Parts: sequence; C-alpha cells; structure tokens
Amino acid sequence: MTDPGHSASTPTPAGRGLFDRTGATLGVAVRRRDSLSVVIVATLSYLLVYLATVGDLAFGGAGGVSVRVVDDLSRAFASQGFFRFGAVAVVGAGPVTYLFSPLNAALAVVLSTLVGANLGLTYLGLIQPRACGLESSTGVLAGVPALLSGAACCGPTILLVVGVQASATIITGFQFLVPLALVLLVGSLLAVGRRVDPELL
Repeated sequence: MTDPGHSASTPTPAGRGLFDRTGATLGVAVRRRDSLSVVIVATLSYLLVYLATVGDLAFGGAGGVSVRVVDDLSRAFASQGFFRFGAVAVVGAGPVTYLFSPLNAALAVVLSTLVGANLGLTYLGLIQPRACGLESSTGVLAGVPALLSGAACCGPTILLVVGVQASATIITGFQFLVPLALVLLVGSLLAVGRRVDPELL
C-alpha cells in the first residue's frame, strides 16, 4: 500500500538524467561570471581561429568600410572543399576582410560554441569542491578531446604548413574529421557534465 504522503516516482532514463545534469551544469556556467568569461573567451577565440583557417577571415592591408554582395546567392551552397562553402558577401573594415559564407559561419558558430561550453564546464570541474569525488584533473582530461577535435578542422592547413606530403587518400579522409569533431565535442561535453555536480557550485 502506497503512503498517501509520498507519490510514486517514475525512474528517470539514464540518458535523460545525463542530459538534464549537463544542462543544469551549463546553466551554472552561464550564470557565474568567472565561468561565463571562460566560455566567451574560448568561443570567440576558436571562432576567429576557425574562420581564419578556412580562409574566410583575413588580416592585413588598409581601407575603409565596404560591403559587396554577389548577384548569385546560390553560391552559398557551392562546395569549396572539406566542409567549406562559397561566400556571398565580402565585408571590409580597415585591416580586416571577412568573406561571409552562411554555411561556413553556421558551422563555425556550432563548433566554437561547443568548444566554449567544454572549456566552461572543464573550468567548473577544476574549481568544484572535492567533496563530490571529482579530482581536479578529470575536467581537464575530459576537455582534451574538444581541443583535439577542434584542431581536426584545420587539418589540411596544418599539413601544408608543416610541409607533409600527404597522399590523396589522407586528404580525402579529412572530410570526415569535421563530423568527428562534432561527435567528440558533444561526447566530451556530456562526459564533463556527468562529473560536475551543479549543486556544489
């Protein structure tokens, strides 16, 4: 017989509990000034590096403010290589030139947001009291895949910079690194979210 003072509770699926806990920890990350600063700095830094790596953002030269838009907006869907798409506008502001590609920009925002969230939660893992049983190194280790997977996006450029003679097979394989980066970023985000207890922060 069930005690009328206590309602029967339905077991929460493990997957849902993991997402709920990660969501709660992200909520703490954006409410705290210190962790929010980590998220913002990491997100903006990665965003700029990514856009510069794919060639959409360039620094140098001089000039005023100018905006030029192409006549054929369907160029936004034209593939330019490994998860790179055509630009539909050129924005110049002094020494900065930005080629606006809607799909490149969307991908850059998603990746950089995931990187920022990973580092924000890793920071919370470092400052979290040890009473929860989480060692300070756990958050750092869980954040490593995010950093490594982020580097995957600029793999072709890295090969050119270091002068590695890559075969056509290796170059073709780079197209799978961007979706792999997304999987690793989400996985590491859930891994950190599972370890951090928002109630202790």
